[in-house]
Amino acid sequence: MTQEQQSPTPPPADRVRQLRLVVEAEDFEEALVFYRDVLGLRPQAAFEGEDGARVAILHAGIATLELSNPAQVRMIDRVEADGRPSARIRLAFEVDDSPAVTAELVEAGADLIAAPRETPWRSVNSRLHAPADLEVTLFQELETLEERTARSGFVSE
Repeated sequence: MTQEQQSPTPPPADRVRQLRLVVEAEDFEEALVFYRDVLGLRPQAAFEGEDGARVAILHAGIATLELSNPAQVRMIDRVEADGRPSARIRLAFEVDDSPAVTAELVEAGADLIAAPRETPWRSVNSRLHAPADLEVTLFQELETLEERTARSGFVSE
């Protein structure tokens, strides 16, 4: 970001209270069962409207926005999916047991893109194509954030 693009006063740190990803699901029921019942995202709210309109807001824990440049995406694709290019937008869910949850999601209808494997950044990642036409990474952290930040190559923005 150039000096001209930066705002003179940074916005308050708590300006954004929630990240909500809105996805149109052609097969709403299939997506709802997959993400709520199989993956385990807790229902937060649901609404019905005219002409069969439905929405389910599912709680997904802590939300972060991961911005990666093209070189980083290519590196992640090499490590996580044997070089298969990822979708422009990919959801990543942290779970306690990546291999077990991967198997459950495949059993529930997700297509396995890449089996769970340990990455250089010490997580166990898998990649799937899931209902609502979403590409999903499951990851299980093997180190705490403090341990990772102490390793070579970690920088703070």
